Amino acid sequence: MLLRKYQSYCDRLQQDMVFLTSNGRLSEQLVDKIILQLNRVYPQILTNKEAEKFRNPKASLHSRLLNLIAHLQKKGDKPCQEFYRALQINAQQLYNSLPSRKILSPTFFLACFSVAAGFAFIMYYYNPESKILGGARKVLGFSPIIIGRHVANICMLFMEDSAREQ
Repeated sequence: MLLRKYQSYCDRLQQDMVFLTSNGRLSEQLVDKIILQLNRVYPQILTNKEAEKFRNPKASLHSRLLNLIAHLQKKGDKPCQEFYRALQINAQQLYNSLPSRKILSPTFFLACFSVAAGFAFIMYYYNPESKILGGARKVLGFSPIIIGRHVANICMLFMEDSAREQ
């Protein structure tokens, strides 16, 4: 499934829940840090009583984490976003390896495809046997929209120099 541009943090948290709750991903100390950060910075997200409940050492880490995630999802998108922020601050490497962050967005795919298609058009229209750049000029004429005016000018200069050498 591709990451939707406006995917909510609650949806992302649901998607990442299995990854986060699997054994060994989050240590007890890390979960405690996240809970304390949410409680201290955003007491409206986690009250003192709720924070103590989620830090209870008698309950298993897995169940505490599941309960915390469910609690945050019930409170809405902002608490889920703050959970991600706390995770990023306290465990950057784990945050970067979340499944919801590894999925490529459609925008990224389209940008890469556009660049590749642009260069394919340039190669197709550029005929090294003739000194006429013809179609390549047309393609590069529209390229400032895609790759920027400076890059287009550099490409044009390179192609003109290549044509003069032949």
